[in-house]
Amino acid sequence: MTRIVPMTAAHVDALMPHEREMFGTEAWSRQGYLEEVGEGGTRYYVAAESDDGDLLGWAGVMIVSGVVEILTVGVLPEARRAGLARLMLADLLAEARRREAREAFLEVRIDNDAARALYRSEGFAEIGRRRGYYDGGRVDAVTMRKSLE
Repeated sequence: MTRIVPMTAAHVDALMPHEREMFGTEAWSRQGYLEEVGEGGTRYYVAAESDDGDLLGWAGVMIVSGVVEILTVGVLPEARRAGLARLMLADLLAEARRREAREAFLEVRIDNDAARALYRSEGFAEIGRRRGYYDGGRVDAVTMRKSLE
């Protein structure tokens, strides 16, 4: 059984060995994560844990003035295809609704077919493209939006 729990500094330490491998040039620093996790006003971060407390995934959002921006969603390669990203996304959006957010936005790599399919299945619509957004200008981002009302 997987648990979705508030993200802590211990989770940050557990995810850091995987961050560069999973996110390449967009990898965040340990300090960046700690600042995000510690900023409880507009940020909300969760971690997916195994029964043994091992980190399986993490995700976070920024919620400002009725708008939520999904900042990161990561699932360790060995834990993928088990619905963890969907569980974390549901938790993030539930928190956004509790904070009275009306719409959600995100950017996803144009070549990340699995993530794009997940977001579409959760009601996000592709609304635009940011050319050269990822990988030092080599990969476009697709911008997606979902109404939370």
